[in-house]
Amino acid sequence: MGHPRKALRTTTVGAVCATLIAGGALGLAPSAQAAGTVRFVDIAGDGGTVLKANVLTPAGADGTRRYPLLVLPTSWGLPQVEYLAQAKKLADSGYVVVSYNVRGFWQSGGEIEVAGPPDTADASKVIDWALANTPSDARRIGMAGVSYGAGISLIAAAHDKRVKAVASLSGWADLIDSIYSGRTQHVEAGAVLDGASLVTGRQSAEVRQIFDNFYASNLSKEQEMIDWGKKRSAVTYVDQLNQNGTAVLLANAWGDTVFAPNQVADFYQRLTGPKRLELRPGDHATAEIPGLFGLPNDVWTDTGRWFDHYLKGEDNGIDREEPVQLKSRSTDGYEGYPDWKSVGAAREKIALSGTTTIHTNVDSGADGGIVFLSSILDQIARIPPVASIPLLPRRWAAVWQSGKYATAQRVRGTAELHTTLTPTKESGTLVAYLYDVGPLGLGKLVSNAPYTFHGRTPGKPFDVDLELFSTAYDVPAGHRLALVVDTVDPLYIEHNPSGAQLTFSSPANDPSYVSIPLREQ
Repeated sequence: MGHPRKALRTTTVGAVCATLIAGGALGLAPSAQAAGTVRFVDIAGDGGTVLKANVLTPAGADGTRRYPLLVLPTSWGLPQVEYLAQAKKLADSGYVVVSYNVRGFWQSGGEIEVAGPPDTADASKVIDWALANTPSDARRIGMAGVSYGAGISLIAAAHDKRVKAVASLSGWADLIDSIYSGRTQHVEAGAVLDGASLVTGRQSAEVRQIFDNFYASNLSKEQEMIDWGKKRSAVTYVDQLNQNGTAVLLANAWGDTVFAPNQVADFYQRLTGPKRLELRPGDHATAEIPGLFGLPNDVWTDTGRWFDHYLKGEDNGIDREEPVQLKSRSTDGYEGYPDWKSVGAAREKIALSGTTTIHTNVDSGADGGIVFLSSILDQIARIPPVASIPLLPRRWAAVWQSGKYATAQRVRGTAELHTTLTPTKESGTLVAYLYDVGPLGLGKLVSNAPYTFHGRTPGKPFDVDLELFSTAYDVPAGHRLALVVDTVDPLYIEHNPSGAQLTFSSPANDPSYVSIPLREQ
């Protein structure tokens, strides 16, 4: 049922990308070391595993006073010099900063555990070491990281009450909902992670088997994979975070093709302690990258403010700002909301009327773009993936459109698809796309999401409810919104048997629709 050749090709692409990113991070080392404030150390992690780390302390630290401690686990595939530029700034502002290479990568020992129990235990061992070997304050400890470091920081904070504040940047809260949403493998995202770890680290036998089962669509191992992922997801430990009262900052990107924003927003709603959610244009970690090179950066600025307030006690106002801060993909500036539910407070339903049948196994031309590249173009130049909606072949794509809008529509939050589906086979995959369609019929991608089913009775209809990936996008006056559904997208593994057909209908007693979240005017 899987597509190993496709997975192999995308794995190669991922490995190349990882090598380039790692090389860029290594380029930070000379300038950071020139400051003469970096100490490179070995720290004994869980089971004695050696973790390569670096330490920066505030200028003039002489042992007569204690400073708040920040622990930064590295990103997936990146070396321990990743955070040096930001660590130097944080140390200059009065923090002891310890950054360490997570186990299984680069010169650190052990094997890759994907934020498993050994990684959680490592974080606590690093804190122990810092308290014993630096002028750090046991009452004021924070953790932060980008991507892999973000996920480890959240899980570690749930297990270690000493961690008072966390900044999770481009991280995940639910690993399964990130790369297996809609019961569909996000193959390009998985391949990037796989390829990067093969180039820069040492996979454990368990991790290798998880990747192989993921690519092969091994349904007999599906529950095992889900259980494995839940153990490595902060949402599983949200009650512990809440009990600890940890102050949690979550910052992610709308177009993150590795950790989509939905699962982070859902996690945010379940937090009861001090919390803040920031969502910006971009792909995985692209919003944070300028800051890793020491450039001015909103994400890292707010990270510093977060720790300044919750670890230093500074009255900088971050706790009085609206806790949900969004930046639209279409406009400059931020919008503040009191909570996530207020983001798309208004809703418009676009009817998906009639009965439409499409054939499977052929890409209609509607797709979610290319991992990293497409969302980076959207972030930098506001050029999302495009498709000519009138020219999409109706044999392979179902299309519904709204009327023309007299005023601009500010889409904010999570669009929801509800329809009735009748398949000709017991398994299948569909991908739903929401497009902003201009006067000439050119559609710009607003959002998308995949959906896979197994074990259905051919010819018997069933309900499909699918959340598209959350976004913030402004549809200009005079444009339409279009929902397109097809069955093939390079971002995902599809499960459509040869010759399968999918029929979408809208029964009178259960009409089909797509619900669009809109910012209140």
